[in-house]
Amino acid sequence: MNRIVNQPSPNHDSRDGAPVSILMIHYTGMKTGAEALARLRDPEAKVSSHYLIDEDGTIYRLVAETERAWHAGKGSWRGIDNINLRSIGIELVNPGHEWGYRHFPPAQMKALADLARGIVARWTIDPFDVIGHSDGAPLRKTDPGELFDWSYLAQRGIGFWAEGVDPVAGGRLGPGESGTLVEALQADLADFGYGLHVHGRYDDETRAVVAAFQRHWRPAVVDGIADAGTRGRLARLLRLRAETARP
Repeated sequence: MNRIVNQPSPNHDSRDGAPVSILMIHYTGMKTGAEALARLRDPEAKVSSHYLIDEDGTIYRLVAETERAWHAGKGSWRGIDNINLRSIGIELVNPGHEWGYRHFPPAQMKALADLARGIVARWTIDPFDVIGHSDGAPLRKTDPGELFDWSYLAQRGIGFWAEGVDPVAGGRLGPGESGTLVEALQADLADFGYGLHVHGRYDDETRAVVAAFQRHWRPAVVDGIADAGTRGRLARLLRLRAETARP
């Protein structure tokens, strides 16, 4: 594994004995890695992560895994509303959608895989709890985005990936629609882990959650529209999760 450079951040506090169950991946969304490292260590910024990985594969350790870093903000995943308390956060240097979003280079992805493999083993993190920031906060965040290669991680034993779709009833669902099919879609997304209200109306929250799902699981089309491909991928993932659930 790449050498880990200690760059402690003061921005952390206690987990108060709460177990770690989530690994959350971010991009920095800043122009340079140096700017991101400085911000994550700035006591005035009040943000941090456990690790930062530069594009050349250099890994910086900012906060001990046993402590709570301040990386997730307001959000929810699988009924956990205080994600910081229950998660390990890894930031990847990338300018993000605001400053010239680009692919994550091979050296950075390899370093991430090597680091994350140890994290999920140490904390026994379920594959479906390896998520992006946008999964936990779909109304606020888009990182690590549609260019992040989740299948690469899954091939190395981190997280989960699946191709293909299962058959679903009905057609395309989008903003302004309502009814039982929309309610079923919302219930499935909530069951999968997203913090989504189930009420049968395809509102802005629903569109944001569908877009977050697409960024992670169907990145070829990220439009917030639940077409047959998106709904079929969700159905397949729910089925596979049930089949592979830990006893």
